[in-house]
Amino acid sequence: MPHIVIHVSGHSDPAINRRIVDSVAGLTQSVLGKKLPVIAITLQHIPQDLWFIGGRPLSEVGKNAFHLDISVTDETNTKAEKARYIEEVYASFGKILGELHECSYVHVIDARAAAYGYGGKTQEYRHQHV
Repeated sequence: MPHIVIHVSGHSDPAINRRIVDSVAGLTQSVLGKKLPVIAITLQHIPQDLWFIGGRPLSEVGKNAFHLDISVTDETNTKAEKARYIEEVYASFGKILGELHECSYVHVIDARAAAYGYGGKTQEYRHQHV
């Protein structure tokens, strides 16, 4: 049931968008064990002249960048799974975007089950009523 927010430098391209969503959804399933029907992804593009790293816009640096936040229920993934996810997501974006700036981030947000949910039910409620 993760919610994933992705910011990508550059302009929207339907083919690249599809590759990003497919890759992230696939890794979220295979590495973190999440189920596809409840993976929600939003994708936003930010022009390279509006994305700054070290005070310089990416348009000057000549590289691409991304930032991915994924909210998962706390204690449903191990440290090793999260580390592998971060590594594989970064590698995937490198293949898709090319010339990836090192300051591209993946943030796995461990949300407390009682404070996180979907469909009007918390994850804690789902856990207790399975």
